[in-house]
Amino acid sequence: MIGKKQKYSYYTHLRRQHHNNQKNKIITPITENHIWLYGFHTVKAVLDNPQRKLHRLLITKNACNRLGLNKPGLLPYPVEVTEPKTLDRLLGSETVHQGIMIETEPLPLGNLENFRDTCSLLTVLDQVTDPQNVGSIMRSSAAFNVSALITTARHSPQESGVLAKAASGALELVNYIAVRNMAETLEKLHEAGFQTVALDAKGIQPLETTFSGHKIALVFGAEGKGLRKRTRETVSMLARLDTPGMIQSLNVSNAAAIALYTAHSYLNSQSLEDSKNSLLSC
Repeated sequence: MIGKKQKYSYYTHLRRQHHNNQKNKIITPITENHIWLYGFHTVKAVLDNPQRKLHRLLITKNACNRLGLNKPGLLPYPVEVTEPKTLDRLLGSETVHQGIMIETEPLPLGNLENFRDTCSLLTVLDQVTDPQNVGSIMRSSAAFNVSALITTARHSPQESGVLAKAASGALELVNYIAVRNMAETLEKLHEAGFQTVALDAKGIQPLETTFSGHKIALVFGAEGKGLRKRTRETVSMLARLDTPGMIQSLNVSNAAAIALYTAHSYLNSQSLEDSKNSLLSC
């Protein structure tokens, strides 16, 4: 027979466990095709994007003041001023929401035909699946004026709160394009005048010595397995990032940031050289 003290402790444990389960339970939006995005920079960029279809904003008083929403009730969508613990309950207690969350619809995917002839630098991901890595790469892409990020339709993350938070607003600035056949897409980029440069540990040349022309598409493979065989065979060049330290490999998002800086610097130097030659020919 269970003693009173032991019985009390047992049921207290059950109640506490139920409370913690409810506290950490993640509740999804009611409408199936809606998503929840969160974090100050993410939501601010969403609010500034006229292409977004907004359905509900949940925000704390502090976040309201930080965002400069003096009269949230006048916005053209429902706004709920709430407490941080409510957002913890909706998003999970481990989520860094910074007191703000918005219910919206995913952005429509971009079309490659709209960008391959009008931009000089593209980011291409060959089955990179981690949404945090994709979001971080998107953030770096936005920092270096990349118009579009191309990924595979399969084995790549869809738009989500995790991806958008890692992108820190870049999801609203860089077009997200999903393609069914990566090799065919690379060939189309070649036809449009792009040099496609893929990072690979076995690359023949260091990245900074591989660039040519005025249009570059940087290609990155998934962590672990790297580039697929067909992708390796189709790109213009395989290049490596030389690291002088003891650690010889980088996370794909860190490698992408370095590669984007290097490519952007090269394209800038080409633009300056063209301007100089133009002036000399006058």
